[in-house]
Amino acid sequence: MSREAEVRYHADQEISKSFPELLEKARQAEQLLRELRAAAADDIELLAAGRAFDRALTDALRAAEAGQRATFGVKSYDDRIARRKARATPAGRMWTDEVERLRTLREENRLWGIPSVPRPVPSTV
Repeated sequence: MSREAEVRYHADQEISKSFPELLEKARQAEQLLRELRAAAADDIELLAAGRAFDRALTDALRAAEAGQRATFGVKSYDDRIARRKARATPAGRMWTDEVERLRTLREENRLWGIPSVPRPVPSTV
């Protein structure tokens, strides 16, 4: 294993420690977005809440990807076969499923959760 792989492994371990808090922030942002939709809030509020949810999901996704890489082990940073073998373990499968779930949720939010608001037209005087 290379020194770079070891450094990246330790960095991913540190990043993945924040995953539970980031996931909770994403849940809170989603709850706020759902409450605003239920209250028939205007598009500007929904836009802000949708973007906040997207940022929270992106942060949680990055932490989950770091956890996934750290779970795969140091050797998997340099060896794709080791990465594939690690993905097949129960812990690797759990992280892979979580990463895919978060990616799907983020993509769904980007497609349908963030309303498109027309940009103001600059006035020419």
